[in-house]
Amino acid sequence: QVQLQETGPGLVKPSQTLSLTCTVSGGSITTSNYAWAWIRQPPGKGLEWMGVIVYEGSTFYSPSFKSRTSISRDTSKNQFTLQLSSVPPDDAAVYYCARDICGSSCYSSGSDCWAQGIQVTASS
Repeated sequence: QVQLQETGPGLVKPSQTLSLTCTVSGGSITTSNYAWAWIRQPPGKGLEWMGVIVYEGSTFYSPSFKSRTSISRDTSKNQFTLQLSSVPPDDAAVYYCARDICGSSCYSSGSDCWAQGIQVTASS
């Protein structure tokens, strides 16, 4: 039974970088045909897929976030991380890590397992 757990701050200072970590248990992040995704949801808005790191180590990013986003992993810890730079003032969203199922591609391919989500607010 794969489970994902997020850790990270609930607050970030405007213009600085948000860092979140997702720890996976019950399965390996290197298992074929899966990708490991970061998704955000601002209040009252829909889900926004940000990007993934694929089981073989490659990354894909949404054009909306590509210039500000970096996803990496530590296979020895079965973890993957999000770094989102230049967070605007008063920005707020719930951030989720999730497992995506790769079909014809691993780009925004659909999630089957989610972490609990972390509310993050940019405030000075």
